[in-house]
Amino acid sequence: MPNPGVRATRIANALSSIAVASNEVIPHCPAQQVQFCRRGRFYMQKLKAAMVTDVGGIGDESFNASAWRGLQRAQKELGAEVRYLESRTAADYVRNLTTLARQGFNVVFAVGFLMEDALAKVAPRFPKVYFGIVDGKAPNLPNCVSLIFNEQEGSYLVGALAGAMTKTNKVGFIGGMNVPLIKKFEYGYRAGVMTTNPRAEVLVGYTGNWDDVNKGRELALTQFNQGADIIYHAAGRCGVGVIRAAQQKGKGYYAIGVDSDQDHLAPGRVLTSMMKRVDNAVFDVCRRVAQGQFKSGTIVYGVREKGVGLSPMRYTRKDVPDRVMATIRKLEQMIAQGQLKPPYDEVTFRQFKPPKV
Repeated sequence: MPNPGVRATRIANALSSIAVASNEVIPHCPAQQVQFCRRGRFYMQKLKAAMVTDVGGIGDESFNASAWRGLQRAQKELGAEVRYLESRTAADYVRNLTTLARQGFNVVFAVGFLMEDALAKVAPRFPKVYFGIVDGKAPNLPNCVSLIFNEQEGSYLVGALAGAMTKTNKVGFIGGMNVPLIKKFEYGYRAGVMTTNPRAEVLVGYTGNWDDVNKGRELALTQFNQGADIIYHAAGRCGVGVIRAAQQKGKGYYAIGVDSDQDHLAPGRVLTSMMKRVDNAVFDVCRRVAQGQFKSGTIVYGVREKGVGLSPMRYTRKDVPDRVMATIRKLEQMIAQGQLKPPYDEVTFRQFKPPKV
């Protein structure tokens, strides 16, 4: 009986012959890695995928948690071995990335732009390991890819919803660090509010960090006490505090979650969540690695790619008039078709002209 390597080679050659005969193209995968063929695609024998969190940690109920769900999906659907390492401080980034690369993981994700410098130090030392960075610029190397999201598009939609739903004509936005990435959330949101309610005022505040839950709560209570009845956050774990503040205020007050579906954290008090599908992006890269189709560079996920959008609103959909949801869906379609481009910074915000809806 032939050994497994020879047998795998024969199987691969046979399938390739079939593909040629039927004019179908089967992606290349080294014979020694072939384990199974699903939907006409070969998958490597054992995918090992891991991630390093930023200081927000795996329990941030936000993009770190979403990235982990992407790896868990790879474990379930691709048979991958998965792992994560949490970073307590920025000093952990290089060490954690290096640890995973040395442990033989095929692909390692750096979750968050704060790891740009760390990845630039680590990736060149491990050319046989693939690296992906979420929200950051990857080194210009053949083994690195940036996963970028058009957060302004999803933020525009939740802003349009907030503008249509506010009873006080005053809503809030709370960011974490005052950096260009979070400005995409802020300006997209403000443009959405402007579209459905030109009279509404938007209160803006920043916590200055990603993990101080109490700071998020205090800042949200301040905005609520200033008249806001809906607050959107893009502040990592600080956002949990924003949601708790809405829960504390009770009926008539809402938070809007971010990154993950956070509606369940306070059923009925989270109007919706701007879902940033980091999980889908992470799984997408894992799948590409497993199929031998990894491509370096930048991958952008927006409304059209279903990379950002509203949560299902399981607890609040009944509170939103159908005409309002129809408006949101119309705006969503306009973005997907390229007819509407929400602003992402101060310059594009000043130039933005709201569509008539």
